[in-house]
Amino acid sequence: MKAGSRPPWLGLSAAVWVQVAGGASSTFALYSHALKVALGVNQSRLAMLAVACDVGDNLGLLPGVLCNRLHPAVLLLIGAAACVLGYGTTWLAVSGLAPALPYWLIWLALCLAANSGAWLGTAVLVTNMRNFPLSRGAVAGILKGYVGLSAAVYTEIYTGILHDSAASLLLLLTLGVPAVCLLTMYFVRPCEPSLAPNSSEQAHFLFTQIGSVLLGVYLVGATILDHVVTLTDALNYCLLAIMVLLIFAPVVIPLKMTLFPSNQRKGPLDPSDIDNGHTEPFLLPSSSGSNLANLEDDDASDIDILLAEGEGAVKQTRRRPHRGEDFRFREALLKADFWLLFAVYFIGVGSGVTILNNLAQVGIAAGAVDTTISLSLFSFCNFFGRLGGGAISEYLVRSWTLPRTALIVCTQVVMIFTYLLFALGLYATLHVSVALLGICYGIQFSVMISTSSELFGLKQFGKIYNFISMGNPIGALLFNSLAGYIYDLEVQKQHSTTTDSDIACHGPNCFGFTFCVLSGMACLGTLLSIVLTVRIRPVYQMLYGGGSFSVPRGSAH
Repeated sequence: MKAGSRPPWLGLSAAVWVQVAGGASSTFALYSHALKVALGVNQSRLAMLAVACDVGDNLGLLPGVLCNRLHPAVLLLIGAAACVLGYGTTWLAVSGLAPALPYWLIWLALCLAANSGAWLGTAVLVTNMRNFPLSRGAVAGILKGYVGLSAAVYTEIYTGILHDSAASLLLLLTLGVPAVCLLTMYFVRPCEPSLAPNSSEQAHFLFTQIGSVLLGVYLVGATILDHVVTLTDALNYCLLAIMVLLIFAPVVIPLKMTLFPSNQRKGPLDPSDIDNGHTEPFLLPSSSGSNLANLEDDDASDIDILLAEGEGAVKQTRRRPHRGEDFRFREALLKADFWLLFAVYFIGVGSGVTILNNLAQVGIAAGAVDTTISLSLFSFCNFFGRLGGGAISEYLVRSWTLPRTALIVCTQVVMIFTYLLFALGLYATLHVSVALLGICYGIQFSVMISTSSELFGLKQFGKIYNFISMGNPIGALLFNSLAGYIYDLEVQKQHSTTTDSDIACHGPNCFGFTFCVLSGMACLGTLLSIVLTVRIRPVYQMLYGGGSFSVPRGSAH
């Protein structure tokens, strides 16, 4: 397939739909209350159901292993099947159509349902990162940004079309997500990438980013409008139609390439490639001028080693990769940078998802009556962080050769004060805190993806990325357990002398201690991210020393 042709962009457009649909695990707050009532559980046990979603969503080692062996369409089919079984079982419990289902079965069902997102995300993310190897930050930011908008998309459908029905939402997830997978599976496929810097490609990414920002702004505006005035069904359907058109915005790029084929490539080309009709392979080692001397020395050394091996003087061994080259999974596990990145992700995202899972209860404790605005605000800011994290980090590495993790340092510092704002338990600071946390949470998602691919290569990127992602559910398990335990203790104190049927907790004491602990963890995360940034700075100076990405010698993605 010709480099820079329509199929990679058509695949990216299809991946956008898969990511929006596959972010269904972020909707737990919309049906958590109905699930709590149906099962008759307390906040601690409900928090463990939220952990099930986090575990399933980030348990991606198996799809990470299989993404190098199976076609992306097969991964999408597996994810669709998991979605039907998981959300279908949860729908039966909430709708009351089935006999009372045991708690452990619902836990497994939610884990399986959320795990569909890991299959879908791995399929589209790995495929598109390999299709656009020179724009990893932009690709990660765009795809993960649309996942961040998923909660706002489902919230708009939930309030406008489904009339706040949790059972209807679960039925939509059971049938709608698999339908999207079946419609897009043909277009999500590996293509031969373009390895030459291309100005039109950057313009296309900019268009996609602008389209996603417009979608995010529209969703926030539609959510606020729904809470300010009473909308008719006809107007709700019109708002839904506009939202669908905005999600379709990336399709404009392959359409433009079809209608105006002469404008497909405007980037600089190597004259020798034009003369010889040469087509670049899937991934090619860099030959930038700054590295030529080193390459010649390395080649001479390799020849000497080969001659010695032929004479039996040297035992043949595989050279260990350097940071920036392709690592095997077990080789990456031996690197300190791998575990530093894991620890930073565990602290930043693991603590952030704890707030997301308990967002409804946090809002009620602060005095909010309707928490759907908080969820939409978090979703939009999460999206903005993911998209902005990819774009800003791309600028930092290309212009200043600063590691992308410098952004994580900044977000961890902001999170220290954000958790202290949450600890105040004031309604006046609730939305500001939610917005700041959403941005920081999103930035760390997109930065981790790009950083792991640059440090350890794309060859086993699926395994490495999904293993680091397990820091999310591990953090959620620990921090959610703490939050649920403190919350239930405070509920017992507040309702020990009353017979009030309201079992909700009110006031800053509900989560105050939990937020102080999370603020302390953010301090630790700041220190670890600074250490990581200092350690990997030479890698980025080598990769981006010429102002654009250079594939290191020995990489063969």
